[in-house]
Amino acid sequence: MADFYETLGVARDASPEQIKKAYRKLAMEYHPDRNNGSKEAEARFKELSEAYEVLRDPERRARFDRFGPEGVRGAGPGGFQGGFDIQDALEMFMRDFGGGSGGGIEDLFGGGRRRSRGGARNRKGEAVRVTLPLTLSEVVSGATRRLRIRLLDSCDRCNGTGAADGAAPLPCTTCGGTGEERIAQRSVFGQFVSLTTCRSCSGEGVRISSPCGACHGEGRTRSESEIEVEVPAGVTGENYITLRGQGNVGPRGGPRGDIMVLLEVEEDRRFSRDGNHLVVDVPVTFAQAVLGATIMVPGVEDEVEVELPSGIQSGQALRIRGRGVPELNGRGRGDLIARIRVWTPEHPSPEQQELFRRLREMEDPAPSHAPEGEGGAGGRRGFWSRVKEAFTS
Repeated sequence: MADFYETLGVARDASPEQIKKAYRKLAMEYHPDRNNGSKEAEARFKELSEAYEVLRDPERRARFDRFGPEGVRGAGPGGFQGGFDIQDALEMFMRDFGGGSGGGIEDLFGGGRRRSRGGARNRKGEAVRVTLPLTLSEVVSGATRRLRIRLLDSCDRCNGTGAADGAAPLPCTTCGGTGEERIAQRSVFGQFVSLTTCRSCSGEGVRISSPCGACHGEGRTRSESEIEVEVPAGVTGENYITLRGQGNVGPRGGPRGDIMVLLEVEEDRRFSRDGNHLVVDVPVTFAQAVLGATIMVPGVEDEVEVELPSGIQSGQALRIRGRGVPELNGRGRGDLIARIRVWTPEHPSPEQQELFRRLREMEDPAPSHAPEGEGGAGGRRGFWSRVKEAFTS
């Protein structure tokens, strides 16, 4: 039998804050949205969530400490009737940590589904996941994109009832229309009675005696739909956007699920991203590096005029504030980092060769370390003065 403390990797005397921290760390690792639908990760996520739901509650924790798992499972962990399923685990995670796997721009599963205490229920439609590739330009400015996806919609032939010829669904004979079964279990501590989702009707409380031929009793068929996605500026590939109530319709009249749009930022051949800062390599000529110049630095939206100081070294960077990626919350913007690359001519002309021969005769030896500023190692100022003279004479 499971030891909830071992499941979360905490000591039996762990504080509520330690329990919460341990659960959050492990739940983020095994969250279904970060594991591409892995059944193993989903099962582990449910185990973690069940353990946390018990240990976070002082009364249930005390009962677990005294009687073990049997002392709490009959009471329905977390107040969920009918067992602890993946939807319960996801809702609980959202309740305490607000937003799925840590990168949601909106709630992962919208308003969520709380299973009612008794009574049949219409099952919510499954969440649909789609991937939306974005360019760096769209990340910087934000974008409105339209996507075509295939969804499960209400069956036109039976109007979503799942029954042929308008026949009404019949109450489930297993659960009597409640959607739940009462299961008695015996243990060394006595008999426990738990409620679980009816195995015959999947908790809907009804059964279809004459299923619709078009949807085979599901009440839904697949069709193509177009959705619009508003992407705010400043997103990363770790973010997702949830379109609540726009996913698959539930079986036989159940509410729609959600659409989760996973954002995928494409690599840009010009810029690399460091948080909200953008880094770009800017080639300059040797003469520009020696003498200084006014250069144009490419940005995502437009070019920026920058004064290149004389004597700049290859690899040094110039920071242009406020020209990077906007903050996702709209409260600022990163910087554009221009990394200078001094370009060396591969095939210098005879005039250039002569000029560099003159320069070689007057230059000082290269410093053993990078100069710290305009007046670096001894003799550097005199060297640069002579270089300028050579280029301007």
